[in-house]
Amino acid sequence: MTPTIEPTIIKERLPSASARLSLAPAGSVPALLDGAWWPRSRDLLREIPTLTNALDARWGRITHVTVNPAHWPVIPRKVPVTGHTVHVGWFADEQDPNKVILLSYTVGRLDLLVIPPETEPAVAARLMAAATVPGGIRTASGLMADEAIGHGAAEARSREEEWETDGGAAIGILSSALRR
Repeated sequence: MTPTIEPTIIKERLPSASARLSLAPAGSVPALLDGAWWPRSRDLLREIPTLTNALDARWGRITHVTVNPAHWPVIPRKVPVTGHTVHVGWFADEQDPNKVILLSYTVGRLDLLVIPPETEPAVAARLMAAATVPGGIRTASGLMADEAIGHGAAEARSREEEWETDGGAAIGILSSALRR
């Protein structure tokens, strides 16, 4: 009888691109948010190492991360990162669904707006800038709502301009004149 040896499967992490991260200037007036993070997916096992690698060197070792489960399909309890493990927690009612909280034993706490991965680059750039305003008083969900309102108004203006350039205004005037 010949023993069967199963090949060892080694899952290699694909080299990930750098974190899309924007932080408020050091020493600036405290704000409700310390910056913004635009992950490439909703996979915390993949995204947390990229985020912590970007922050560990300049901010201190991240030991804990908390999220709201509203936008994360799977929340692991622990995530292995370079040289240590990050503990992950979640708060459904207590934490803004559009925010991630990062904790470091050496420095303290960072609150970051989480920009959905599917967000268009121009929108993400506006949100990243808004989240780093020194002394900012907008919450993460407040910034997302402001952007949605602004985007809806811009779409309405765009549709109106398209209607007018396609002759919509002239046809509307002519139609009103004919009804008289």
